[in-house]
Amino acid sequence: MKYDFLDTEVLARLGAIPLESRTPMIGNVAGRHRSPHRGSSVEFAEYRKYVPGDDTRRLDWKAYARSDRYYIKEFEADTNLRAYFVLDSSASMNFSSAEHPTKIDFARRIAATLSYLIVNQGDSAGLSCCNEKIHLEIPPSRRAAQLQAIFDSLQDLEPQGETGLIPALHQIAEKTQQRALIIILSDLFVDTEELGDALQHLRFRKHDVAMFHLLDPQEVDFHFQRPHRFVDLEDGTTIVAEPQLIADEYHAALREFLENVEKKCHDIHADYHLFQTSADYEEIVSNFITSRLTKKR
Repeated sequence: MKYDFLDTEVLARLGAIPLESRTPMIGNVAGRHRSPHRGSSVEFAEYRKYVPGDDTRRLDWKAYARSDRYYIKEFEADTNLRAYFVLDSSASMNFSSAEHPTKIDFARRIAATLSYLIVNQGDSAGLSCCNEKIHLEIPPSRRAAQLQAIFDSLQDLEPQGETGLIPALHQIAEKTQQRALIIILSDLFVDTEELGDALQHLRFRKHDVAMFHLLDPQEVDFHFQRPHRFVDLEDGTTIVAEPQLIADEYHAALREFLENVEKKCHDIHADYHLFQTSADYEEIVSNFITSRLTKKR
């Protein structure tokens, strides 16, 4: 099946760049990602004193010659990455202005491209799509059939209703026992205090969080020339207003909203990215991947 949100040329160009976690991961499949446990990969971590029962093949005889004491070399253990895409499927994600794609279509492209790259490098990817009534969940897996399951779900997704992002994040924090890369794609039209609590929950569970905050250019610029009836796509409420009279107040409220969201993300050291749907999604994905190579913690 052909998926409109996948571009094989983009996948080919980005396929050579590994996507890595910034924090240690835990898994049962050998991989490229650091683990909080010590192992025997090629990257040296530290020395510790020898205790009976340790593997004598890991003794450092040069350290013994210098100190007359036995020391064991420990190395970073490599493990596999689990990535969980959390996609907001509320009605507001279906908004677009002019010729720009809807926010949900833009999110589809990013989620599909990154999930392909992750599974293709031997790691696991999963998907959670949430609104007030539906929480579709595909647990992370590295099986060959996983990508088709993710792509089919993205293809069939129809944004509707109010957002279910906050309860979905709490549910994922509780259910995902092993550390994972949680990639959130949303316009974040939620209570910022509740968002902060959900992000803290993920942080408490030691997940690596990346936030893709997606907005339509019209939502940022607010360029209207005449009175408009504005409709809340999630709950259906409407208001008639003269844009020129409320533009300054709107932009002030928007700045406060964006500052609060960014602060909540920075409080848990989340990887925060604010984008408009007029941007080049290939450049967004490329910059996201390469930036993580230099942001490991």
